[in-house]
Amino acid sequence: MVINSPQHVSGVFTPIVRRSDFADELEQSQNFTKDLAALIKRVFSGHRRIVFNGNNYSDQWVEESKRRGLANLKTTVDALPEFISEKSVELFTKHNVFTETEIHSRYEILMESYCKTLHIEALTMVDLVKGEVIPACLAYQSELAQLVTMKKAVSEIDISLESYLLERISSLCGCLLKKLSRVEDTLLEAGNDHDILEHAVFYREQVYTAMSELRLTVDELETLIAKKYWPLPTYAQMLYSAV
Repeated sequence: MVINSPQHVSGVFTPIVRRSDFADELEQSQNFTKDLAALIKRVFSGHRRIVFNGNNYSDQWVEESKRRGLANLKTTVDALPEFISEKSVELFTKHNVFTETEIHSRYEILMESYCKTLHIEALTMVDLVKGEVIPACLAYQSELAQLVTMKKAVSEIDISLESYLLERISSLCGCLLKKLSRVEDTLLEAGNDHDILEHAVFYREQVYTAMSELRLTVDELETLIAKKYWPLPTYAQMLYSAV
């Protein structure tokens, strides 16, 4: 087993490699429980500097891990290449877990699955926006426009609220169309002519980003469209409604 033990040098933790074959050591033990406890204590004491007892989801840990020289692999596309790194291949092949061919095969399958999953989610998103969100927006705008017209015909009644909603929703619908088109365009650009890693990076940086931007517009429209027109479960309904 290879242990990457950080070494503190000039305020920075840098990794050093220490080979400690725990299995071989314990297999020679005459008192397994006692020797295991001693081994755990020794290893933990020797590596206390890498233990972080704060909030691992906080920005504090992000900065601290960087200072200690630890990797911060935020996405699937960042993490999966580590599976086929030299040290990973050496580890899995040495212990007969996988052959090198099997490792690369699994890597490619996982990368391909990542791309296909995002592709399906993007297509589903496009269908939902076209089939559910856009009709809801048009129907509510139609009601608002009719109300504004009726009020104007009756007398000088305040129509500031209706006008604001109509203008705001109309503006967001224009934005919705642009972002929807962007998602569709990125799906067409994706193709299958890339290296598997380049393909996955494209889905993360282009397709996923376009989906996230479209979602922001849909989320804002959800807060403005009347409940009777909005066909999808809202966040409040999903979180708090009883089934």
